[in-house]
Amino acid sequence: MTHEMVDTLRPLLAAEASAEAYATGTESGDLEQAVWLRLLERLGTDGPPADPAAWLRGAVRFEARRAGRTARFERPYASEPADESRSDPEQLALGAARRRALHSAVRRLPGRCPRLMAALLSPQDLTYREIARELGISQGSLGPERSRCLGCLRRMLTSEVAAPEPRG
Repeated sequence: MTHEMVDTLRPLLAAEASAEAYATGTESGDLEQAVWLRLLERLGTDGPPADPAAWLRGAVRFEARRAGRTARFERPYASEPADESRSDPEQLALGAARRRALHSAVRRLPGRCPRLMAALLSPQDLTYREIARELGISQGSLGPERSRCLGCLRRMLTSEVAAPEPRG
């Protein structure tokens, strides 16, 4: 893909994505990312489109429709793990202690991880779209950011858990 083509298509893509995002309730940044990806895939297989502007408009509309269909089928996850369904006092105390330890570790994460993880752990059970809006980042960036934050959290918790001492 040439720089001239990117420079030419960038303002058009921003305008088209903004219009379609508003109409379908999706994030314009997500639409832009999806269209750039489709263009890169196309360049790798079929070469540049004959009419890049027309192709771009069609690609934005296609991605907006796809995002709208996907959003209709999003369902929230359960708020608590299945093994905490017992409500005896011991289970309640253990569950509360685990949640306190987790939230304490989340607050010590670097960068914007504490806000992201707090949003993911929120009892309001926010969707990715709501979390992205709250944090001011694109929905497409949440997955990689979440993976990075979970990796940090995993390393942090692993280093804090003492290894069992050998017996005998």
